[in-house]
This record gives sequence, C-alpha cells and structure tokens, in this order.
Amino acid sequence: MLLTIKKVKELYDISRITLINWEKEGLITPVRTPKGRRRYKKEDIEKLLGMLEEKPKPKVVLYARVSTKKQEEYLKNQIRRLEEYANSQGWQYEVISEIASGVNENRRGLLKLLNKIKRGEVEKVVIEYPDRLARFGFEYLKFFMESFGVELIVLNGKENEEDANKELAEDLIAIVTSFAARIYGQRGKKHDSDTG
Repeated sequence: MLLTIKKVKELYDISRITLINWEKEGLITPVRTPKGRRRYKKEDIEKLLGMLEEKPKPKVVLYARVSTKKQEEYLKNQIRRLEEYANSQGWQYEVISEIASGVNENRRGLLKLLNKIKRGEVEKVVIEYPDRLARFGFEYLKFFMESFGVELIVLNGKENEEDANKELAEDLIAIVTSFAARIYGQRGKKHDSDTG
C-alpha cells in the first residue's frame, strides 16, 4: 500500500522533514509518481517504526551423538564438522549433543529435538550420518521430521571404520543386556509367583 506524505503524517505522526531525512540516510526509498511526487510503502514505514517483526531466520538444529564417554573427543570433532557446515551455509543454529547408545529409545537429546520439531521450532536438522540419529528406525525418524516440514540433512561424513565397528559392538551389547534383563526379570517374577 502506497501512502502520501500527508497520509504518513496522519497515520504515524511522522513529519515530511523526518521522511526526507530517512530518505537521505538511505533508510527508506519512496516510489515516485509520474509527476515526481513521493509515495511511501506502508510496510517500509512500519518496519522502520519497529511495528512489523522481521521474519526469524531459519531454525537449524545440529544433532551429534556418540555411544560412550570414551568417545568424547570424537563427539567434539563431530560437532565441529557440523558447525563448519552450518557456518558455510550462513545459518543460525543450536547444537544438541549427547552420549547415549544409538539403540536407546529414551535419549534426552533426541527427545528434546523431537519435541522442538513438534512445536514448530525447527526447519532443518543436520547430522553427520544416519547412525548418529539412530542405529535402527532412521527412516521412521526421517518420516516424522518430514511430516512436520523439517528438512533432514545428512552430511554423510565418512566414519572411521574401526570406531564404527566398536560402537556397533557396544550397541549390540546394550541390546543383549536389555533383552537379558527383560528375560531374567520375567523369570524372577514367575519364580516369585511359583513360590508365593
């Protein structure tokens, strides 16, 4: 919507001199009519007055994970690589990192990320490679994110094979331990009920 100088004065109590000074400072550029008269865009005036909020920049979350405390140095390097990528794109970002098994379904960092997505606070999630997000069920998580309009970016950084095998072995031990605890827990309950 284009406004005359008179209309700007009427709506916002801004004088002609103020408008011309803003123009000289390069803060505002009027549209000229064929007869050379100034017209101002309503949005430009309101933006200058701080009445319109500027659109927030895309919210990007960098997610990094390792399985054990021994891999802390690797976690720092993973975060550094993700930050380098985000900075090269000119993005503002938040880092969510954690030390937890890729098969653990109750990871605080992952739950925090999923809740932020549900609240509409995330536009992009960047991970180094799929195993960092989840050892199993990666496609389900990807589908969940996409259903909320979130773009999942996998950098596919080549993982050190020795580290990958070691971490996979630790995750497999975590699975076996979890199943063993369930089985022995059920046997314990059965044994208690048999003797009771």
